[in-house]
Amino acid sequence: MTVILAGIIGYLLGSIPWGLLLTKACGYGDIRAIGSGNIGATNVLRTGNKALAAATLALDLVKGLVAVWIGAIWGPDAALAAAGAVVVGHMFPVWLGFRGGKGAATALGVLFALAWPVALAAAVLWLAMVVLFRYSSLAALIATAGTAVVAGLTLDGHRAALIIALAVLVILRHHENIRRLIGGTESRISLSKS
Repeated sequence: MTVILAGIIGYLLGSIPWGLLLTKACGYGDIRAIGSGNIGATNVLRTGNKALAAATLALDLVKGLVAVWIGAIWGPDAALAAAGAVVVGHMFPVWLGFRGGKGAATALGVLFALAWPVALAAAVLWLAMVVLFRYSSLAALIATAGTAVVAGLTLDGHRAALIIALAVLVILRHHENIRRLIGGTESRISLSKS
């Protein structure tokens, strides 16, 4: 019963669409009407408001952390249930007709709660790829794939299986980005301060 409860709480936390809520609150309207139509930080960045994009990234990451911490109150199985559910909730929020984000930031929050050294390595890899190539999606894909490999090699079976499953989900949710990367039409992100 506690595992189910942890999963429900995780899903509800995950389904909070921070990017949509923040952009509406700051007068940018519905973030789903611009750029990729996604509710995540990269699309929020297309408003030109970098602070808002950073806040979206942080809040999406924190909901992953919080879900796992709440689940952990009832033990490791409940923590894993909450971990999986929070990412699924972000990707498929009931309030938005099950059309949510791609889950990279929320999955990173989960990873920090479950295996912080692996999460730190993933964050450094993501940042390095952004600086080198300036494609947020490519950076997320490389960091996600790398995370799955490292988790499989270094973590216990249950955590590794969950992290690999979440990595597969995140990669699948980037299918449109993968097509644009292959076609040379993916948008780059600006690293300038202006």
